[in-house]
Amino acid sequence: MNKKTDKITFREALARNYRAYQILNKQCPKMFLSSLVCSVVGSITPYVGIYLSAQVINELAGRRNPEVLWRLVIITVVCTSLLALLNAVLSRWKNCRHAAFWYNQNKIYTDKMLTMDFCILDEQHTHDLRSHISQNQQWTGWGIGKLVGYFETTVNSMISIASAIALTFSVFTLGVPAESGKLTLLNHPVFAVAIISILLLVTFIAPVCSNKANSYWVKSADDAKMGNRFFSFFSFMAQDRHRALDIRMYNQQMICEHYSMKEKILTPGSKIAKYASGSMGILNAASEAIGTLLIGVVYVYVCLKAWAGAFGIGSVTQYITSITALSNGVAALIATIGDMRNNTAFLRTTYEFLDIPNKMYQGSLTTEKRADRNYEVEFCDVSFKYPSADSYALRHVSMKFKIGERLAVVGMNGSGKTTFIKLLCRLYDPTEGKILLNGIDIRKYKYDDYMSILSVVFQDFKLLAFPLGQNVASNQNYNKARVMDCLNKAGFSERLDEMANGLDTYLYKDFDEQGVEVSGGEAQKIAIARAHYKEAPFLILDEPTAALDPIAEAEIYRKFNEIVGDKTGIYISHRLSSCRFCDEIAVFDHGCIVQQGSHEQLVADESGKYYELWYAQAQYYK
Repeated sequence: MNKKTDKITFREALARNYRAYQILNKQCPKMFLSSLVCSVVGSITPYVGIYLSAQVINELAGRRNPEVLWRLVIITVVCTSLLALLNAVLSRWKNCRHAAFWYNQNKIYTDKMLTMDFCILDEQHTHDLRSHISQNQQWTGWGIGKLVGYFETTVNSMISIASAIALTFSVFTLGVPAESGKLTLLNHPVFAVAIISILLLVTFIAPVCSNKANSYWVKSADDAKMGNRFFSFFSFMAQDRHRALDIRMYNQQMICEHYSMKEKILTPGSKIAKYASGSMGILNAASEAIGTLLIGVVYVYVCLKAWAGAFGIGSVTQYITSITALSNGVAALIATIGDMRNNTAFLRTTYEFLDIPNKMYQGSLTTEKRADRNYEVEFCDVSFKYPSADSYALRHVSMKFKIGERLAVVGMNGSGKTTFIKLLCRLYDPTEGKILLNGIDIRKYKYDDYMSILSVVFQDFKLLAFPLGQNVASNQNYNKARVMDCLNKAGFSERLDEMANGLDTYLYKDFDEQGVEVSGGEAQKIAIARAHYKEAPFLILDEPTAALDPIAEAEIYRKFNEIVGDKTGIYISHRLSSCRFCDEIAVFDHGCIVQQGSHEQLVADESGKYYELWYAQAQYYK
């Protein structure tokens, strides 16, 4: 980006942070209210103690009236006790409201991804944005979550400023007695103006230095994000059981260490380390030194007035503490405003992700609910090109599904088989042409309604580390008899009999030590049972058995064929032997349907692609 677009105005910073407040307030109800009330009471409490303590000390150093002392002590004890109790109650309320904050913050992004068009979710840019947001959070908490701290600091600062002014004002109005000689010069308005000017100047300069120092974090953001990527990957790589074999065989951890050191990210020679030992460190030191200088000036002024008899010794503590708190409050407020401006750069990334628009048209028609499953789907001259691709993945595909029959889709890797299924499931819309359901363009149907007629076992299907029954039903509440029937038809009944907790048995051990590990074939059967449980008129099997041996694959297909019944079954496979039972086979090559017919018809055509593929595989089984 150029400097003009990089520049962050105060107006933009305010608008973007206010939007963050609205998002978090909606996601975490009453979180900010609890912070507000708790901060107000918490900020006032010390000043009540300061004021009452000063009165007690003044009385002890002055008239020493027992009646007045007792009254002041009782008031001090009662007030501080009540405020302490109130602070404890409010802190408990606030902590309860903040307990789920990190979960709710991540839920904002999860909800966005779940409502995103698949075609957008599938883009690399979308995942890059989400990764950047995550890296910013892990680095120093930059992003939308920073607002919680900003809110509390702002409230605390404003209350501290108001309370400190109330307790400090009299230091300038109480005059030095005439008998104090030369010290009566302290009564001159010039001294008050000078002290206030120094107070304001120092209070302003200190946070400016701090904000300037913090701006180096923004300048180092790109390096930090990459460093966190290396760190996160390397830290969790050893915990990933799926990587354990390769790590041990090839010492892959050495590659990560090499790149981490080579790039000098988050190391003593990194950019952020140089900033910290140079300009950044100097600015932070200057900020602290200026604050300390202010305290010295305040001590001299207040102590001179007390020495001259303007007020009692107890008030010295009150004024010094209050003026210091006033300065710190103003400095904290200015620093927070500066940090909010620095954080705006990270919020830009957040909103770029959250503002990604859905592109797919959401239809309004309801799909007809047919007991006879008489749904007809037709591809009409469909072509498709992925958004980032130069060439077409599918070209001029025309096909009508015969209701209640089995269709096999075969072809070499990259021939367009999976893309064909993505279009059928309306995960993408065709670039050209259209897909019809009972003669109507599927884009005109309500998206969720259209999805209800399809049940798919994808190539890279996933099971959840939850109970078996919930995995099949994709719901916490389910019909147990129906789930049992689906598992039985999928060939999982023998394995189910071995599970002590039956349908309540957890898969894997992520959430239950008694969870069971299932093999690839067993997982496949569960996925098929899940597809059957949905009771959709179209059942699609998208090459999920590629990792299985031919015998296990044949068993899976045999079971799946039984489950299909009167439904329309669609099989995608690169193993032609597993599709011989299908009524019709469509052969894909370079994104086009080059052949279509039964196995016998296709294998008889010695010049066809199917014949080539069939005998290329068959020779290994002779």
